[in-house]
Amino acid sequence: MLKTSTALIALLVTTALASCTAPSFDQTLGAEVDAGGFGSVTRNNSAIMSGEIDATQQLNTRFRAEVPSTVTFAFNSAVLTPEAQRILARQADWIRQFPELRFSVYGHTDLVGSNGYNQALGKRRAQAVVAFFASQGISRNRLEALVSYGKTRPVVATSGPEEANRRTVTEVAGFHKRQSGPLNGKYAEVVFREYIEGATRPHPTNTTIINEVNPAD
Repeated sequence: MLKTSTALIALLVTTALASCTAPSFDQTLGAEVDAGGFGSVTRNNSAIMSGEIDATQQLNTRFRAEVPSTVTFAFNSAVLTPEAQRILARQADWIRQFPELRFSVYGHTDLVGSNGYNQALGKRRAQAVVAFFASQGISRNRLEALVSYGKTRPVVATSGPEEANRRTVTEVAGFHKRQSGPLNGKYAEVVFREYIEGATRPHPTNTTIINEVNPAD
């Protein structure tokens, strides 16, 4: 019995060590060269198409990472400042790259004033952003919702005037003209188009320096 237990323990230890040191045969060929990043685009797309990752959420995360999603306003104003227009121009450039997508603009205010007044003010701010996008050639049909949260969702919890709360937020709302099917192939279109564009971009050439060996050495 003791011999059996000893042999079983030895087998378990050997198996555990092998699992830590043995090479994995189910990873993408060449993964050890680039720390496993190779093939991540394919895996990610498969996860999204199977419903594992929500495509809209992923694109929203990308939008916020690549451009500022928020612009602020002066007190009691829905007029776009020069800085707001600069940021919105960057948003418009991003939006134009993805004709498959719809966007929502959410208006907010600070906590000064009545609920009714701030609800209307937040709406005017959202409308000002949509009007700017339209002036940049973006169809209003792709701007699905104009939502005002008024003063109900402050960034800074203060009852006084606060610029950070006087804002609009632009978000990816979904896919334009979505029909049947979980994604209607729209996300695949985005991935494929960017894959082709990435493949045609020039890449820096790696140069290898070969040292000549002196025959006399």
